[in-house]
Amino acid sequence: MATAELAHETDFDGWREAARRFRLSGVEPAGARFVVVGGEASGSLFDGEGPGPSDLPRESAFTVPKAFVDVAREVMLHRSADRFDLLYRILWRLRDEPDLMKVTSDADVADALERVRNVSRAAHKMKAFVRFRLVQAPAVAGVGGEPGDVYVAWFEPAHRVLEKTAPFFVRRFANMRWSILTPEGSAFWDGEALTTGPGARPEDAPRDDEMEAFWKTYYASTFNPARLKTKTMQGEMPRRYWKNLPEASLIPELIAASRDRTETMVDRAPSAPNLKLAGAVAPDARLGGLDDGRVTSDPTELSQAIQGCRRCPLWRDATQGVCGVGPVGAKLMIVGEQPGDQEDLAGLPFVGPAGQVLDAALQEAGIDRSDVYVTNAVKHFKHEPRGQRRLHKTPNAGEVTACRWWLDQERAIVRPRLTLALGATAAFAVLNQKVAVTKTRGEPLPLPDGSRAMVTVHPSYLLRLPDEAAKARERAAFVRDLIRARGLL
Repeated sequence: MATAELAHETDFDGWREAARRFRLSGVEPAGARFVVVGGEASGSLFDGEGPGPSDLPRESAFTVPKAFVDVAREVMLHRSADRFDLLYRILWRLRDEPDLMKVTSDADVADALERVRNVSRAAHKMKAFVRFRLVQAPAVAGVGGEPGDVYVAWFEPAHRVLEKTAPFFVRRFANMRWSILTPEGSAFWDGEALTTGPGARPEDAPRDDEMEAFWKTYYASTFNPARLKTKTMQGEMPRRYWKNLPEASLIPELIAASRDRTETMVDRAPSAPNLKLAGAVAPDARLGGLDDGRVTSDPTELSQAIQGCRRCPLWRDATQGVCGVGPVGAKLMIVGEQPGDQEDLAGLPFVGPAGQVLDAALQEAGIDRSDVYVTNAVKHFKHEPRGQRRLHKTPNAGEVTACRWWLDQERAIVRPRLTLALGATAAFAVLNQKVAVTKTRGEPLPLPDGSRAMVTVHPSYLLRLPDEAAKARERAAFVRDLIRARGLL
């Protein structure tokens, strides 16, 4: 019996070197034996037995598919005692079956792939069920460095996945000093380097901390009895992990009380919506949009129909569609780009900072805003979240084109003599072609319905100018454009 000693249970490099040596020597799987130094099989009575080298021609060198190496690395982490033999058996068969790893119905390959899945599942559970507890550094065995807060977790993985999973915790808790202790090894992160150490005992880790009660309260408050599926929950949270999960002590009681809590929830009268959030309710799809071929003369119906608009995906992240506001028959229609953050919440166009600039400029130009129909080229707020803020994003040509149908409806209802487009997006929506604002600014442009259009800058452009002198100069030019627009009515 050819025997190879491995340094530890997950000694992949040691196994690979020995397996290569065995195969080059013609040692058949039945004659190969792998033992871990200090392990249960080390030095057993089977040493020295087994068939000798095969009669097959010797190899001077060989290669194996990358797929086998990848599978072998994962199988090495499995707790099964025969994993070394399985891998060597596959390695031996690859000599005559180079495409063996592609035959997933083969018993050995299927067995190895199943063990890979087991290891992957164990790593996933470790990422989900490690629970850190706060301690002070001097109180923790094996934790060096400066005194201070250290988070320590005790975990018993189903397979030997500590080193495989530790980088995940480094990425997720990069700013914390933490230790994960398991029966077979430990991982330490000091904020700069990840190191490993020997196994530990459960009593080496703290059993609770001052945050434990808060965590249990949070878990209990988010436990929804109406959505309880006990088998599914236990499938995702196997009982083998419960003993190390603080919240697990609550589960039996929460399950037992779920029926009564559900009946109480059903019987309870619905609470009134928060008035501050009432305007932020998602658009009601039941309202529906207008059919493409339908034209309405009712601005109220048009405003309601916009709430059901699904012509582009922007409705998904917006609070509501924002229709134009102003009198039917207004001689002047002003078209902006899209609702901003405040307009999205209020459901009205130009009520934010840009709206204040517009109102002041209109007043200076001698235009009463109540005589003007004010709207936007795009009816939903396009943005991206940045912390607690929603940052404006310019709608693309497809979104402007999809929304032009609504603008056409508004123009058909209002029938303005002049449509003033504020900025390039509005100009594209009104003129159905892209134009340079700087080249067309202030010029009366004919529209197919016999009315005219004019292009100027958007008020938000004035807000973004950092130089006060330039801001004053551009604002004066903007007012002049409005005066020119008034002269065209």
